[in-house]
This record gives sequence, C-alpha cells and structure tokens, in this order.
Amino acid sequence: MNNKSERYIPLVVTVGQVAIFPYYIIWLKEVSLTFTLFAWFFAIFSFAAAWGYRIFQSKKNKHNSYISFIYAGMGCVYILIGCIKSSFESLPYVVLPLQVILGLLQGYFRAWHVTQKTYHLHTVHHYLIVGFMMIGFSFVKIISPVVFITIFGFLLCMCGFWDFIRKKKAEFI
Repeated sequence: MNNKSERYIPLVVTVGQVAIFPYYIIWLKEVSLTFTLFAWFFAIFSFAAAWGYRIFQSKKNKHNSYISFIYAGMGCVYILIGCIKSSFESLPYVVLPLQVILGLLQGYFRAWHVTQKTYHLHTVHHYLIVGFMMIGFSFVKIISPVVFITIFGFLLCMCGFWDFIRKKKAEFI
C-alpha cells in the first residue's frame, strides 16, 4: 500500500464515526420527542445500514465503489444535522430521511472497508485511537453536540474531496 491517503482516510472515517457517535446520540435524543421515537429512529438507521451493506455486496465491480462520494455524502449529512435548529414541530420528519441516508451510506462504507487490505490493521488502530480520543473529549467542555457533528461533517467532506482528487490524478498517470 504505497498511497498514504488510501491507507489512512478509511481509518480517519471509521474512528471519527465512533468518536462522534456519543454526540450524535445526544443530538438524536434532543430532537426525538419520546424514547419510542428515538428507538424507531435507530431502528430505521440500522435497517438502512443493512441495506447499504447489501448494496455494496451485490455490486459486480467492487473496485468502482464511488467511496469518495460516500465520504462526502456522510459529511454533508453531518453538516446538515449541525445546521438544523431543533425548534420546529416537523423536525422528526426531517430526521427520518437523514437517518435513512446516513445509515445507507455508513452501511455501504462498512461493506467497502471490510474488503480493503488494511482493514485488519485499521481494526487494531481503531480501538486504540478511539480510546485516546474519548479520554481527550472527556476534558473538552461541550458547547453543543452539533459543534462536534458539524466539524466531523467538514472533515468527511475534505476526505471525500481529497480521495476524489487522488483518484483523478491516478487516472492520468
């Protein structure tokens, strides 16, 4: 694996998803009116993730995975979540498609990531990095969970853009 971007971007995305997950749960609980609705939102996310996983697994050409767009898509969803103000009644109707899109994209990413040569190395590093990040986050005073969610969204968009540019350069060489 000669390209460092190809090696480290999936690790950044995976670690970021796990590190941002507690803040995402806080945000989702804030926008859910009841625990039942919160549970339904997570069920929808899980079903959509299974669907995304299945979509990738059923592809005939797994090398053409459009993973740059998956990164950018997840980033856009997180940025959109960061921009939502939780003061209107139709918020659950907005959250529902976001849960489906995010679940679908994350399931697709997870299926793609498992097929990568560096996946087993990423798994070990993933647990170590997440542990240190969560200890570090425990010392940060939280203004709002959406701040972390939005920052992670921008990071994902940058990863998607960088991966896209890297692949375009590789096509010309």
